Amino acid sequence: MKTNLSAAVTHDVIDPAILNFGTPVVLLSTVAGDGTPNLAPMSSVFWLGKTAILGMGGRSQTARNLLATGECVLNLPSVDQVDAVDRLALTTGRADVAASKRSVGYRHESDKFGWAGLTPVPAVSGRAPRIAECPVNLEGRLVAHHKLAPADLAPAMLDDPATYLFEVAIEREHVLPSVRQPGTTNRVDPDRWRPLVMSFQKFYGLGAQVHPSRLATIDEEWYR
Repeated sequence: MKTNLSAAVTHDVIDPAILNFGTPVVLLSTVAGDGTPNLAPMSSVFWLGKTAILGMGGRSQTARNLLATGECVLNLPSVDQVDAVDRLALTTGRADVAASKRSVGYRHESDKFGWAGLTPVPAVSGRAPRIAECPVNLEGRLVAHHKLAPADLAPAMLDDPATYLFEVAIEREHVLPSVRQPGTTNRVDPDRWRPLVMSFQKFYGLGAQVHPSRLATIDEEWYR
């Protein structure tokens, strides 16, 4: 006999300040107009085909750099780089630290790569550096940006002039051999790739595959 699930389970109505249920961490490298590099951890990101959608506050040095030069690299750390990512937390590339950030412990750091112990390497398509230690480097170019309406923002973000969604076209992909799928030319092996995930301000990693996927019966090249 089937259980009446609607009667057995009751959801609680809550009002969380953030809705970060789990997304991959990205170390986003950019350059200012004068070529000065910056590096920032973020997890407000998703991909549609070869386009990455990034969300961030307009006061950040990263947002300013993107708007000024349109260049970036999305460096995807694995769980092995979690210490470096965590060292970048509460740092900003802006010398004039916003009062709201300063109040929760943010401070200016001009050399993000050195502070995190990460190695910058040249990109092919732009001046924003890649990160040698990250298994995945995605060179990108800004193709569009959109401001979010103030009504859509959390109150803590209202001191920012704007919050942006950036559309970034991925122009070149670099991966370490350790995450490639054996016997293929252009594929990442999800059993070898262990992305660092942020969920409600905490770091997590992926475990083993939990169930076969019907989508996996479709050849990956179909999406191209």
